[in-house]
Amino acid sequence: MKILISNTSDTPLYQQIKDQITDAILKGELKEGDPLPSIRSFANDLRVSVLTIRRVYDDLEQEGYVHSQIGVGTFVSTGNAELLREARRRLVEQKMADMIRTAKSLGISRQELHEMMEILYEEEPGT
Repeated sequence: MKILISNTSDTPLYQQIKDQITDAILKGELKEGDPLPSIRSFANDLRVSVLTIRRVYDDLEQEGYVHSQIGVGTFVSTGNAELLREARRRLVEQKMADMIRTAKSLGISRQELHEMMEILYEEEPGT
């Protein structure tokens, strides 16, 4: 798992890390049951405080993306297919809302937007 953080971003470090782990889970790059790095090694790799990684893992666990086993590690949650499906839908809805705002601000009609989306969807590999 490759995490890129920026010290110049307005987004706090823990949020950057959390968002990238969440994206990896939603995209299937991290699968159910996959282990996350230990807090200490992850903090060392990213050169951040262990408290930052602890906060990320705690937030992800509260949101149901991961579960921790004391003395064993932190793992991507299993059996949360509906949670992941709903989170994926929310992600797409957010991106679509951004797209609609942009289209409206540029004077692109609903019909034009729909046609553009149909063409792009059909041309995209894996569909």
